[in-house]
Amino acid sequence: MTSKLEQLKNMTDVVADTGDIEAIRRFTPQDATTNPSLLLKAAQLPQYQDMINEVVASLGEDRSEAALKSAVMAFAVRIGKEITQLVPGKVSTEVDARLSFNTDATVEEARQVIELYKKQGVDKSRLFIKIASTWEGIRAAEILENEGIECNLTLLFSLTQAAACAEAGASLISPFVGRILDWHVAHGNTPDTAEQDPGVISVSSIYSYYKQHGYKTIVMGASFRNTGEIQALAGCDRLTISPALLEELENASGDLPRRLSPEMDIKAVPRLVLSESSFRWAMNEDAMATEKLAEGIRAFAADQIKLEAMLKNWDK
Repeated sequence: MTSKLEQLKNMTDVVADTGDIEAIRRFTPQDATTNPSLLLKAAQLPQYQDMINEVVASLGEDRSEAALKSAVMAFAVRIGKEITQLVPGKVSTEVDARLSFNTDATVEEARQVIELYKKQGVDKSRLFIKIASTWEGIRAAEILENEGIECNLTLLFSLTQAAACAEAGASLISPFVGRILDWHVAHGNTPDTAEQDPGVISVSSIYSYYKQHGYKTIVMGASFRNTGEIQALAGCDRLTISPALLEELENASGDLPRRLSPEMDIKAVPRLVLSESSFRWAMNEDAMATEKLAEGIRAFAADQIKLEAMLKNWDK
């Protein structure tokens, strides 16, 4: 019998959640996603030292905040370019999380990322710009999508965020699973099965909502804590999975039934068209989504700062 990973690939586009080139080469995913935390880990691997040396050399004596920020962007694009040579689909590159509440700055940085990729010979058709699912981030995605720049809306924890992303015409969303579970476990709610996992339930609900209302936005489940969550979402449009969990699935046998499909019995949910005030109120009423979104932005920003500090002191 084929492995569960191969069975999953027959019903879901599998995406590697990593910046590790060797892991991508091994698991042959359709797409790959990166973020500041993954880039920070990649920067510490031996195989990327030459790349870091080149990025630092390009700084010269200028170690200003702006120069270091540009250097991190250049490193992200260099990693992304290599990944495009290994996957047939797209690579997600994230804008600075510190811009999560600034629509104009997010749009400008996204354009800069696209231009850097263009100079590296990578067309925008191979890319997603990854943006946090704040109100400002969703508005930035709407502008970019209208310019032909496809976006991946990340740090998404609620139907409210998902509905706003779809209405904005986002190409793809990354609703998180494991971080939702983390919040519920911390608040005394530990599910007995993957089907009861609140993160799995959230992604399943978003998937159903999108299919019911005919949205073209791709649903890509993300942030998994175990393979049970992944198997419970088999059939989702896409799933982005860490190398460790990809390996577990590759080594697992047994039947993997499809759980999600466009033809599944869908509970009717009214279409949500949200104004800024109704979006913010709905988020205010959802403690989990509000707390995890803020926490995720802080964590990505902190890793961005650590990566900038690493480059600042690289050859000192």
